[in-house]
Amino acid sequence: MKQLPHLQSRREFLAASTALTAGALAGCATPDASLKQGFIDAHVHVWTPDTNAFPLAAGFQKSAMQPPSFTPEELLALARPNGVTRVVLIQMSFYRFDNRYMLDAMRRFPGVFAGVGIVDDSAARPQDAMRTLAKQGVRGFRINPGSQTVDAWLGSPGMTEMWRCVGDDGLALCPLIGPNALPGIAAMCAKFPRTRVVIDHFARIGVSGEFLEADIAALCALAKFPHVHVKASAFYAFGQKRAPYLDFGPMIRRLRDTFGPQRLMWATDCPYQVQRGHTYADSVALIRDRLDFLSARDRDWMLRRTAEKVFFA
Repeated sequence: MKQLPHLQSRREFLAASTALTAGALAGCATPDASLKQGFIDAHVHVWTPDTNAFPLAAGFQKSAMQPPSFTPEELLALARPNGVTRVVLIQMSFYRFDNRYMLDAMRRFPGVFAGVGIVDDSAARPQDAMRTLAKQGVRGFRINPGSQTVDAWLGSPGMTEMWRCVGDDGLALCPLIGPNALPGIAAMCAKFPRTRVVIDHFARIGVSGEFLEADIAALCALAKFPHVHVKASAFYAFGQKRAPYLDFGPMIRRLRDTFGPQRLMWATDCPYQVQRGHTYADSVALIRDRLDFLSARDRDWMLRRTAEKVFFA
């Protein structure tokens, strides 16, 4: 396996590759009990440089694939040395509605990967595509307003059908949004109280460098809906944007106190977490080691049990 240009150092890559060679590739043979003992990374993207077998969607070029390759094998070489045995794969945007590469990874490593797919919410019956994917093990669906206004996005017929389907079928919706969309998400949660929601990346609070109180309050307001969860993830992208990421502490503490650890889940957002000097180890260490207000029980929920309940049950 060639060295990935985004890894922090040759030493880190060699250590990870050695661990992978020693047995991480045997995902299919790993006992289920062993998988359940490790952490779960609740948000990772994978892709392959083989665009003949898995072509990019219209409008995307190979130059968008940075790094050029981030396969399940390359991911596991980073994750397993850090105690992560299961991963939630998030369909990559440049494949759009073609979820085949994610499904291929899930088939090749049974029990290791869960999937969050993307379907066309403008289709006449998006719920049909959702149920087809759910039969193949997909447990959630990513939604994003794109260039639409929040009201137009959430008010569309397709979005209504998606929220209803998720509630009826025990799946999850994973909104990729900014803080401006939180009131709209709250309105949908009130309208569809059985629908499980997992907010990606703290609703991107802190992207400007500051964790604004009004934004945190809007996110915490969703705690009154018992099926709303939040991903503590993508530490490289928010606040001070540098390890050890201790500036996230007050917001994570507030979310823990408001939602409870049972509705928070840790994730890296790899491969972006392992670029520009950021490392996989620093991401997991923030929750596992560095926030002293988190109890052992809190850490267990955030690093494993919450994602297990939502995506692996």
